[in-house]
Amino acid sequence: MAENGPSASIEAVESGLAAQGYIASRQIATAVYLAQQIEKPILVEGPAGVGKTELAKAIAAWRGLKMIRLQCYEGLDEAKALYEWKYAKQLLYTQILKDKLGEVLGGAPTLEAALSQLHDFGDVFFSKEFVEPRPLLQALEQPAGCVLLIDEIDKSDAEFESLLLEILSDFQVTIPELGTVVAVSPPTVILTSNSERDLGDELKRSCLHLHIGIPEQTLE
Repeated sequence: MAENGPSASIEAVESGLAAQGYIASRQIATAVYLAQQIEKPILVEGPAGVGKTELAKAIAAWRGLKMIRLQCYEGLDEAKALYEWKYAKQLLYTQILKDKLGEVLGGAPTLEAALSQLHDFGDVFFSKEFVEPRPLLQALEQPAGCVLLIDEIDKSDAEFESLLLEILSDFQVTIPELGTVVAVSPPTVILTSNSERDLGDELKRSCLHLHIGIPEQTLE
């Protein structure tokens, strides 16, 4: 049965993941349990193929949550990770406003009044309906919460970490034109790393650490 809320015990995590076919060690189950209790991301390190991504999938399936995945790569920026504006829709809106400009401003008695009306339309131009949410913003907007998988964080540039820090510390982000977006329900965040580069100390301190090694033959 799906379990949306935090687990009551480490044993509950073990059995919940096992029900999804994921055999979790005590170390893994403890990390997942603590992450739920204190709402802190888990940084999962280890060689490729040991089940880091599968852990996030198993948590999502067990808890009945949507999984949102952000695949990291060199050059990943805010537009691909957080949000970007729907430029085509903005251009269409601009054309419609241009065609209707006479009707819109026809009742304005003065130049100041006309400019005020145009300013109001400019605010609509940068409203939420023109925002294309990317994985990070999508995760904050999920009403029931979600599992946010930030996969292979070590492949992204060091500069990208500063964007993550704002989101992971308080589960909120500031969009200049819209203000601060706060998570409706804090996501469960899993960051994976193959240790291709050293991550920043500040990012490491904001996460629980979990290392998954090559499984023993008996576990396999």
